[in-house]
Amino acid sequence: MKNAKRNTFIVLLITIIILFFVLKDDYDNIVNNLLLANKFYILIGVVLIFIYWLLRSLCLYVIVKEYNPNAKFKKMLHQTVITQFFNGITPFSTGGQPMQVYMLKKSGVRIASATNIIVQDFIMYQLALIIIGIFALFVNWYYHLFTVSAILKSLIILGFIINILVGLGLIFISFSKKFNNFIGNLIIKCCLKLKIIKNKDNVIAKWEDKLSEFHTSARLFKKKKMLFFKSFLYCLLALIIFYTIPFFVFLSFDSSLAISIPKIITASAFVLIIGNFVPIPGGSGGIEYGFLKFFGAFVSNSILLSALIVWRFITYYLGIIIGGISLGFFRGDEKKV
Repeated sequence: MKNAKRNTFIVLLITIIILFFVLKDDYDNIVNNLLLANKFYILIGVVLIFIYWLLRSLCLYVIVKEYNPNAKFKKMLHQTVITQFFNGITPFSTGGQPMQVYMLKKSGVRIASATNIIVQDFIMYQLALIIIGIFALFVNWYYHLFTVSAILKSLIILGFIINILVGLGLIFISFSKKFNNFIGNLIIKCCLKLKIIKNKDNVIAKWEDKLSEFHTSARLFKKKKMLFFKSFLYCLLALIIFYTIPFFVFLSFDSSLAISIPKIITASAFVLIIGNFVPIPGGSGGIEYGFLKFFGAFVSNSILLSALIVWRFITYYLGIIIGGISLGFFRGDEKKV
């Protein structure tokens, strides 16, 4: 909890710095845009982020149901919202997955199964991210939407490589028992040398037991193809919804803008690909830079900066706020299944 408070303060500090640079050159026009914005379109953007959370929760729910038939969707939704807080305050969104494992454990799922559930859920998300990224590359190549600099092009390529490697790495970890056994034994040996653990045989026996349980549950997608399809579809729809939010944000400032859903999805995909590997909570700095560069191809002046503020609030800060509040209402059920 101390780390959460510290990270929240860091996010607040970064936000103030970014707002200063966004507002300093055109403060009056940006504030005027925000005051006069069409609140109906902004409300649609807010509704879409809730739909995104619902779909991400459905992806998690259909997987959890295979391990715990008594799982409730509302609990998965609650946990998904809480995850937004921990993803938002940690670099690379690394705080969300451990918290999800903890919450699933508290909800009655064994630790090895909970870990595997989150790995499977993340694989589906990565797969959907890559598929939409490929779509964005094709659209941009065919319609020549963006003339990007060498730096941006390199960042996009690097982002794709990282996302593909992460996805492949997770799949390899899920199904390669020998690799996981090697890593586990290596860690145990290091801990023995450092005298962190004492009873070698007991630790190895527990590790092999958890590893066996993990790989048994990892074969779930191999057996149930429909489960794979449903969870992937929910993640894909969730990302499409998420990527269309800027469309309504821009309409709230100027309904006559010449923008389309395919253009918005393409630009959003590139922004998120760049932002995903910025080592700052929420990808701050990289996300804003990507947004201004890619959406700047369609919109300019103060409307672009105003849209950035509203979009960032809906897609990032709203999750931190609601997730932080939801955390105070989290209750688990220690009954193991």
